[in-house]
Amino acid sequence: MPSVGDRHIVRSYDDALKKLHDALARMGGQAERQLSQSLQALEQGDDSLAHQVVAADPRIDADEHFVNEQTVRLLALRAPVADDLRTVIASLKIAADIERIADHAASNARRTLVLNREGAPAGPVRALIRLGWRVQALLAEVLEAYLQHDAGRALAARGLDQEVDQLHSSLFREILTYMMEDPRTITACSHLMFMAKNIERIGDHATNIAEMTCFLVTGVPLTAPRPKGDVSSSEGLLPVPDR
Repeated sequence: MPSVGDRHIVRSYDDALKKLHDALARMGGQAERQLSQSLQALEQGDDSLAHQVVAADPRIDADEHFVNEQTVRLLALRAPVADDLRTVIASLKIAADIERIADHAASNARRTLVLNREGAPAGPVRALIRLGWRVQALLAEVLEAYLQHDAGRALAARGLDQEVDQLHSSLFREILTYMMEDPRTITACSHLMFMAKNIERIGDHATNIAEMTCFLVTGVPLTAPRPKGDVSSSEGLLPVPDR
């Protein structure tokens, strides 16, 4: 029978792992809200909502800092192995992806503030919003797969990234067309191009989380190449996603 001290150590260890899980759940929920609100701010021309997205970003940064500290502490003091080690490593990587998702959403909110003042072609804006909501659905599915430790669900969500890439490529061409046909739209369309790339990168980070979830549950890393459908990089003028 374990001693009182041993039971205390085990309970303390379990509590530390639960704190990691809770922090990631909190981060994921906040990142979902930031992406959703950034899309609503653009769709509705709502400066107040865009400012809320930007103001919320430091909370996710703080949670990521907590996850980093907690994982280092667990590795140093508990020397986890097997399933627990995968949990700790996956938490570290997933937190980094969630933090980047929130950064991209906040960047889009800042660009929305500019577009709300200066205006933008309605067609590309509508297409950008459709792309954003598709990525929002992908992100929600991936985070739920992680929280439920559902490898099958995560693997299915991983396959959706190709659709996101294809939508991004189509939007990229549409924005270029507007810029070539009417030079007056170049500034606004440049913002839209960066925003589209940010959303596509959110899809990539969500797919990273899906892959890490599969590894967490099965213990086997995915080695098959990720299906891609984005050809915009071969067409020139591909923007670098915002930090």
